[in-house]
Amino acid sequence: MAREYSLTPKRVARVETAFRRIVTEFPVPQSIPILKKLQALEPIAMRGQPPVVWAHARGFQVSDAWGNQWIDWSSGVLITNAGHGRREIVDAISEHASSELLTNYCFPSEIRMRMVERLTGMLPAPLEKVFLLTTGSETVECAIKLCRAYGVRAGGRPKHVIVSFDNGFHGRTLGAQQAGGIPALKEWIVNLDPGFVQVPFPDGFRTEDNSFEGFERALSARHIRPEDVAGVMLETYQGGSAAFAPVPYMQSLRQWCTDHNALLVCDEVQAGFGRTGKLWGFEHYGIVPDLALFGKGISSSLPLSAVAGRADVMDLHPPGSMTSTHTGNPICCAAALASIDLLQKEGLTENARKIGEILHEGLGELASRFPQIGHVHGKGLVAGVSCVKPGTKEPDSDLAWDVVERSIERGVLMFSPVGYKGATVKIAPPLVIPEAAMRESLEVLEQAFAESADKGMAVA
Repeated sequence: MAREYSLTPKRVARVETAFRRIVTEFPVPQSIPILKKLQALEPIAMRGQPPVVWAHARGFQVSDAWGNQWIDWSSGVLITNAGHGRREIVDAISEHASSELLTNYCFPSEIRMRMVERLTGMLPAPLEKVFLLTTGSETVECAIKLCRAYGVRAGGRPKHVIVSFDNGFHGRTLGAQQAGGIPALKEWIVNLDPGFVQVPFPDGFRTEDNSFEGFERALSARHIRPEDVAGVMLETYQGGSAAFAPVPYMQSLRQWCTDHNALLVCDEVQAGFGRTGKLWGFEHYGIVPDLALFGKGISSSLPLSAVAGRADVMDLHPPGSMTSTHTGNPICCAAALASIDLLQKEGLTENARKIGEILHEGLGELASRFPQIGHVHGKGLVAGVSCVKPGTKEPDSDLAWDVVERSIERGVLMFSPVGYKGATVKIAPPLVIPEAAMRESLEVLEQAFAESADKGMAVA
């Protein structure tokens, strides 16, 4: 059942460090009218995130209008890879806006040319064409369209099945939710397309059998013939848990798709642009997909996404038949080009790897101390801490919620618990976070777990 944070202000400990500042009650009393007006005028579905009213954000920190400042462990929602409010990005946006070219649909523009040229120059073969869109869900819908179009043209009996993975999340539009692997999010669809099937994701924790034979057995159990599969789609790491598949599994999957003329699609919407300590998340597997989907961290700010793929696949649809209203919006392209410049010039992918080692070492130490931590997944500057009832794999959503709330009250900002039944503490700071701020954040998380675990034992 979905939860919400209380809007009744309460006293919390005062915090003042070089990186954090909590100097009011929480939620801030002056913020309550804003929060209540949002509740009155927006759908209930917009509720559920911590009641922190953002006023401005810089680098790896978020501030409100009343003197509080948090170390941000959310990056918005894994968006601000190059950091919040970077002057270089702000200047690029302002400079392009002053040209008075704010939109141009699919008519050509020089800046869209620069953006697709930049992306294709960064990607390995055969990812040689790029289609710019607006959101991650749009890229998933496009990938579904391309997989099915490819299958129809494969000759003989049309290939139409899209295979994806349990507990996967690909967005909230119709096709994206059918490709997703969370049944509760699909109840509204009612008449599900039987051409979408899910198989277990080999995380080694929820799915103990992480051999590739498990993939083939799952298809057989669902009466899916390999020759009917048009595409296999997966998040490079699962967004809810930050779990990666084993390298041998992914290499076998790459070969299976090649052998059966199915397209392999890596949803890199969260994983791309340095987040995992490599420029592209699929590099961890030593493979290249047929289609790669990007978004979120592509611009560190404005809405832009991209599908990159093989030329023969990207060119399946004739002129005018695969378009989007805001494709390659010029201001969004300006922001993305500036963000990529920062990513490369400041070595932020390497910083994600280096600071990520500190993060995962610290989380490993916590897991060894708290039996309430069932598993820690992730690489680089993304992690998922699975909260469980001690001695079991039963998810403990109450513990995860309490840990996140206590962390926020101490000045480390995260989004609400995600992942398996809402019991995963997700960690994803901007890639500019320095070592000192990471170590301080880990200390806060340790305090939150210690207090939450003690609270749980007292209740028991």
